[in-house]
Amino acid sequence: MAPLLRIEHLVTEFRTEERVVRAVDGVSFEIPRGKTVGIVGESGSGKSVTALSIMRLIPSPPGKIVSGSILLTEPDGTQVDLLSLPEEQMRHYRGNRIGMIFQEPMTSLNPVFRCGDQVAEALQLHLGMSRQDARERVVQLFREVQLPRPEIILDQYPHQLSGGQKQRVMIAMAMACNPDLLIADEPTTALDVTVQAAILELISHLQQQHQMSVLFITHDLGVIAEIADYVIVMYRGRIVEQGTVLEIFERPQHPYTKGLLACRPRLDVRMHLLPTVYDFMEERPDGTIVERSSGSLGEIIAMRAESPEERVQRRVRLDNRPELLRVEDLRVHFPIRTGLFSRVSGWVKAVDGVSFTVRQGETLGLVGESGCGKTTTGRAILRLVEPTGGRIFFDGHDVTQLGRSELKALRRNMQIIFQDPYSSLNPRLTVGSAMMEVLKVHGRFSSDAERREYIEELLVKVGLQRQHYHNYPHEFSGGQRQRICIARALALEPKLLICDESVSALDVSIQAQVLNLLVKLREELGLTYIFISHDLSVVKFISDRIAVMHAGRIVELQDADELYRAPQQEYTRQLIAAIPAPTVESIRHRLSAA
Repeated sequence: MAPLLRIEHLVTEFRTEERVVRAVDGVSFEIPRGKTVGIVGESGSGKSVTALSIMRLIPSPPGKIVSGSILLTEPDGTQVDLLSLPEEQMRHYRGNRIGMIFQEPMTSLNPVFRCGDQVAEALQLHLGMSRQDARERVVQLFREVQLPRPEIILDQYPHQLSGGQKQRVMIAMAMACNPDLLIADEPTTALDVTVQAAILELISHLQQQHQMSVLFITHDLGVIAEIADYVIVMYRGRIVEQGTVLEIFERPQHPYTKGLLACRPRLDVRMHLLPTVYDFMEERPDGTIVERSSGSLGEIIAMRAESPEERVQRRVRLDNRPELLRVEDLRVHFPIRTGLFSRVSGWVKAVDGVSFTVRQGETLGLVGESGCGKTTTGRAILRLVEPTGGRIFFDGHDVTQLGRSELKALRRNMQIIFQDPYSSLNPRLTVGSAMMEVLKVHGRFSSDAERREYIEELLVKVGLQRQHYHNYPHEFSGGQRQRICIARALALEPKLLICDESVSALDVSIQAQVLNLLVKLREELGLTYIFISHDLSVVKFISDRIAVMHAGRIVELQDADELYRAPQQEYTRQLIAAIPAPTVESIRHRLSAA
């Protein structure tokens, strides 16, 4: 039987003022009927551009599909080349035969239209439904994607929904016309592990129910292991390896694939440092990739694993160190204002009685789903959000009682790294200017020449180069921008760093590099971390102890390894169970149960 979609020698380019970038370079693969094909790779590998090329949504200019063919098999067995169709005919296929879930639901949904109307539009356009019939079909679709209270969400706006609910609306929109092919472009990025697990289960359920094919795009091989039948690995616009999901995980051939499999934090072994892609491969100046002879994955893991004895010794050292931070009964409540005069009608208890301590040199992980209060806790410690009650003692000072000038002086020792490095940096300031500003505000060094020398040394320390002093934020990758934010946070030589989802938006390979950098800086500079994340595997790697938050409270707090080995609370067990398990055994079990 002919595959549903066959892509042959696809080339897509983008023209800039300086050069032509070949984002997709001679890509060929097939999508069988009723199967899921996963495309995996880092940002810039060409995954999303491949999907947009299939949909013919490449912005022109600057983009252009240069050559190749995209053959879609019709119900009668004939094939049509989507690249040869006039735009008017292509609209019939786009949304009707091929549906797409875009990466960021908030930017993909129109904020000024109700959710139901946006889904109904596709039904009216492609199937010619009346407004009433379309509304009834939308309610049915919302039930299919397991949205709560579908009749109410029908008339709500995107900003009134959670991230997971918005993603379900996008899935309903893509499924509206019962497409033969569903393209899912990073549909679970930055979602909580429990929401991610629910979305993956939903897509699998819809695929089986409608017998459709799925092209699933992600940078996380752990997610691929949960959903894909076939895997395509892309690097710099080219396919470097493809095969069944079992072949890729059991016998990876390309060093880049081996690196992607290795750099995800492991739950079964505690590592000193994570493996990275560059432990397995080296890219030469001419673009060719050669395999490093640094050993197999098992050998690298064995070399970097922390022994039980080393773990006990670190715990003893930390227990003998003084407390740096003590939080007692911290509360942060936000008022709910209603009516013409905005009277307070209730309170949102974002943080409701949180208490913990952190010793010098220790890393405390704060984990939980979105809305649990972990970020508000971190900001309240710095008094970026004013506490409603409770006390915060830092290095012997009661932070809640400090005046403005005293708080400014204390903040030299307490810094935060925010989730989105791009929005954390002023796009109109060079890296050097942004960091120079921090040093001047706090009166560090006596001249700009001394400050510049110090800044350049910091850039080198976090893995950048001295000449990056003159560059602007948009000239860096996501991982490089996060390194800049780390350097800026270190500029005042703080004692405490609060890392707020600081690696959640990064590719797993870049994530491993940044996590290794944070561990290295902790040991070199004696830093103390509060590491906030919804990704439990990341938190386990870097944390000494973990506090699990739910509905504004800490429901469990214990040693990181012990928490995973024997969780005490049902909520903790649910979070751990939702973590993707990219093992050969789990893949075999999934395939045999299908």
